[in-house]
Amino acid sequence: ETIMDQIRQLRFEDFKEEKLQQGYREVLERRWEPNIENEFHRHEFTADAIVIEGEFWLTVEGKTRHLNPGDSFHVPAQVEHKEKYGPAGCVFWVARV
Repeated sequence: ETIMDQIRQLRFEDFKEEKLQQGYREVLERRWEPNIENEFHRHEFTADAIVIEGEFWLTVEGKTRHLNPGDSFHVPAQVEHKEKYGPAGCVFWVARV
């Protein structure tokens, strides 16, 4: 485990603690393989997230955003959306409620 891995884990714990205090029910690290694109779909949960590594394009209600490390995004429950992940894949931390 590298120093960067340790720092990232500490930061994830901080993110998780903050989101749980805000009332989110679960906080996860999601990893996506390179160049995956999914179809429009909906979730029963609201997602509040931050990109940690890689990049992706998020399309919500007809608008597409290109997200890079440090960018955050919010997708309300039942809102139709899709993702396309970049050539290096993507890692983001997501809080769900």
